Amino acid sequence: MAGSPQSPSAAPRDPGAPGRPAHPGSTGASDLIADALAAVHEAFRDLDEGTVATYIPELATADRALFGVALAGVTGSIYTAGDADVPFTIQSLSKPFVFALALMDRGLAEVLAHVGAEPSGEGFSSIRLDPVTGRPPNPMVNAGAIVTTSLVHGATEEERFARILHVLGAFAGHPLEVDGRVYVSESETGDRNRAIAYLMHSTGALASDVEATLDTYFRQCSVLVTARDLAVMSATLANGGVNPVTGEHVVDEVVTEWVLSVMATSGMYDYAGEWLLRAGLPAKSGVSGGLVSVGVGQFGLGLFSPPLDARGNSVRSVAAAQEISRQFDLHLMHRPDRDVPTLYRSTRADRLRHLAHRTPAQILRLREVGSAISVRAVQGTVEFAAAETILRSVDDLPSPLPSGERWLILDLHRTSRVVTLGAQLLRGLVSRLQGQGVHVVVVDPFERRLLAGVDHEFTSFEHAQRWCEDRLLEAARAV
Repeated sequence: MAGSPQSPSAAPRDPGAPGRPAHPGSTGASDLIADALAAVHEAFRDLDEGTVATYIPELATADRALFGVALAGVTGSIYTAGDADVPFTIQSLSKPFVFALALMDRGLAEVLAHVGAEPSGEGFSSIRLDPVTGRPPNPMVNAGAIVTTSLVHGATEEERFARILHVLGAFAGHPLEVDGRVYVSESETGDRNRAIAYLMHSTGALASDVEATLDTYFRQCSVLVTARDLAVMSATLANGGVNPVTGEHVVDEVVTEWVLSVMATSGMYDYAGEWLLRAGLPAKSGVSGGLVSVGVGQFGLGLFSPPLDARGNSVRSVAAAQEISRQFDLHLMHRPDRDVPTLYRSTRADRLRHLAHRTPAQILRLREVGSAISVRAVQGTVEFAAAETILRSVDDLPSPLPSGERWLILDLHRTSRVVTLGAQLLRGLVSRLQGQGVHVVVVDPFERRLLAGVDHEFTSFEHAQRWCEDRLLEAARAV
């Protein structure tokens, strides 16, 4: 299935939705992460390979230049680059989310009785069925998705589709609607899907009325989304079934585990093996040019670019998603080692134990202006989610001095490693803070030089505290 880039009935949504740059006066944590995303978008924006899907006539009108990337963190923050707010039809990207609804309705055992969970090694329109049971191989190919749609509870097809539309909207965080022109175009040209459905009906794999089920399926594939929507939808899977933007519990956590498992092995059709090798993430593609990918426990990706490769996967979306996975160290086989909170201390100098040599007058002054020195103590591995936590924790550092001069102590003595993207984001943070009059110092007794570009590096926290306090007292005397 595939999607249209934009129809007159669906104008682009407001790009100022959640997660764009922080308000004036902040350190710009959102900007730093958005910049990293923008760099990936820039790297692949001019990749002009592949062809736009034409087998559904309405899809042939897609603008091949469109390219949007969106990332939604499990914190609820959203970052975008390019055409992330241009609507297109969801097409095959609906499959994992409707699969999740069917699992909620029927349970794993009953769903597996009707559709398998094995990679097909074939394209999305494969007609291959199990020779013994007649089941389609998995819910990510069209045959399996048609069966999955039929398993959603509903007294009528209208009720069934209403529930599907509602759950897709719950995953996205707002109500969605159908592109009527694409729905008609799908229905008029869906002969191969009809052939698959009638074949499954003859084997008993599809028990419901063929034409009614197909009508629901065609409408399901014609739902309009954006790359931003897809990012939130995949972040909901990453977050154990809870939408990180709305807080709604959409599906059970165990259901997300089942869905992500099938996405990892079958979401990219006959490219699934190489995709898992290169990106190492659960993902699902669609011939609208959309792609969703999930960094479990961290964030969801939504990408959109109409030109497709020979397998029906978006050329730019695949390339960009694989690069994001590489930069963010997201491969499933990568050894995770962050099992503790990123920040174990977040405080200010006016709340610290005073150093022994301070005079009563200095102690009094530090109580008055000590909030100009902030402390963030970090532990574990600093990857994307950890770096984002640090960035957001230093927005709006207090500035009791009229000059606006401030100090930040980053205590890294419990930090085991800073991955490539984590270091990149923290370097950007240091540069931005310094531009705002913030002096950044690091504590690292092992002198590993984990973070370049800081004002000073100390082997003990007490030395860092003394250095910052001395300069604060000196600056306070000058005002």
